[in-house]
Amino acid sequence: MSPESDSDSTNDNDEYIVPALPSDLKHIRLKFKKRPVDESIKRSEEFYRLMDGRRTVRHFSKEPIPKEIIYNIIKTAGTSPSGAHTEPWTFVAVSSLEMKQQIRQIIEDEEELNYKKRMGKIWTTDLKPLKTDWVKEYLTDAPYLILVFKQTYGVRDDGKKKLHYYNEQSVSIAWNPFGGNSRLPPLRALETIFGSPALRKYAGLVSLTSTPLNCGPALKKLIGRPASEKLTLLLPVGYPSEDCSVPDLHRKPLDDILIEI
Repeated sequence: MSPESDSDSTNDNDEYIVPALPSDLKHIRLKFKKRPVDESIKRSEEFYRLMDGRRTVRHFSKEPIPKEIIYNIIKTAGTSPSGAHTEPWTFVAVSSLEMKQQIRQIIEDEEELNYKKRMGKIWTTDLKPLKTDWVKEYLTDAPYLILVFKQTYGVRDDGKKKLHYYNEQSVSIAWNPFGGNSRLPPLRALETIFGSPALRKYAGLVSLTSTPLNCGPALKKLIGRPASEKLTLLLPVGYPSEDCSVPDLHRKPLDDILIEI
């Protein structure tokens, strides 16, 4: 796998090329606590049980939540590793009802077309047991919407374009369960937090990981993000409604997903 190329980058032999990070960047000793094997096994089992209980929801209470929780969650996502430490992510937190209504209108307009014309009968038939369609009440019910944008490039202090290597993978890590940390913190990363038991256990909230199909450009324009950014995820966050229900689903056993060599 190679990092994304950039047609504007200078030749590798250019004597004026300097790293985006300081040439004399200080390296420090890793803080790592090695645990006894039996404790590691126990903690890994606890982690599995925690994550196995993760559920995304589509029924939210309108009850407001403290913005400090959102700040802590996004700060945690920002601790994730990234290609050449470019940190190619932007998190937009939307609490304005007016803005949420505009977002919902854009998404529902596109989703109705998706369900009726683009997705086809097989796809929509597969979705019927999940009871999901183009009507997205949660977009205005949830007190917060978090829009995750990947930055395809940045700008250096000298005004030159800064390559964001592996921006897709880096942003995925930011909301991936394993977020790059060597321990099991209460707020690991977006996917560990949003839509998972970790969010319920540590912040008392729930979420839904969603990818609004064909809505990225319109949402980016509405929010005023630059050309260098692309919408990756939209995450409603809040408390579940009193009558919230989720599908009774079961996951594949280990034997079906693991190959040992």
